Amino acid sequence: MASAASSVNADTFDPIWSFANVSVNYLDWSDGTEDRTANNATKSDFMFLEIEGGLGYEWGEFYGFFDFENPTNDQFDEASGGTDNFRTAGKLTSHIYLGDSPLSIYAHLYDFRDYGFNLREQDQILGLGYIANFENGLWIKPFLGAARVQSNSYTGSNGFMAGWVAGYDFTAFGQDFGVTNWHEQTFGRDDEYLEQNYQPPESKANSVGTNGAVSLWWHPTELVTTGIQYRYADEKLGTPNNYQNAMIYTVKLNLL
Repeated sequence: MASAASSVNADTFDPIWSFANVSVNYLDWSDGTEDRTANNATKSDFMFLEIEGGLGYEWGEFYGFFDFENPTNDQFDEASGGTDNFRTAGKLTSHIYLGDSPLSIYAHLYDFRDYGFNLREQDQILGLGYIANFENGLWIKPFLGAARVQSNSYTGSNGFMAGWVAGYDFTAFGQDFGVTNWHEQTFGRDDEYLEQNYQPPESKANSVGTNGAVSLWWHPTELVTTGIQYRYADEKLGTPNNYQNAMIYTVKLNLL
């Protein structure tokens, strides 16, 4: 009996899959984005270091990353007037499977901090997810949940978030590639949050916000992955009433 219990316990906490990497990234905002945000949440190109990883079990899966933006700069960057401050951003997501069904309990925590301006915002999402894997290698994990936010000026419920992560691996020209997309759609955001976190009143953001990226990855070796990402946002990232987009150039060192 003790041996059987020990085996079950080992299986429960033995990952079915896992990955981990560290990467160097450069985010290049479009000229149009820099112009459109010049007077509100000014955007400036930056380099960031990222730690990323994930674990999958029979009963659920977890994913997370942590970014160090402008890691060589002071907390307040005098030369840029604060647009190139040292900042951090991190996300943790989880799907806890509901039995053998494709449904899951979905939880999502995102935390952003700008140390030069002493700004912080943490988004907390709790709801339902769905896991779909197709025979051709395509996978997609949509979710829908209630949102709560903690920031310098507002703490409380903040509408809802729907979104997904999706990916597809393929081979071309004898090389391994992959395409991924993450997308977040916030809606029903609280008026007080919008008034406090975007320049009021004439520039208050819409209650619906869009956030995401589409990525193309090349895996030349098991150790190294390189990629290019198209980053997009609308009514998000502190800037109301303006679309924002950038390219991110990435080199990853795969540890697992």
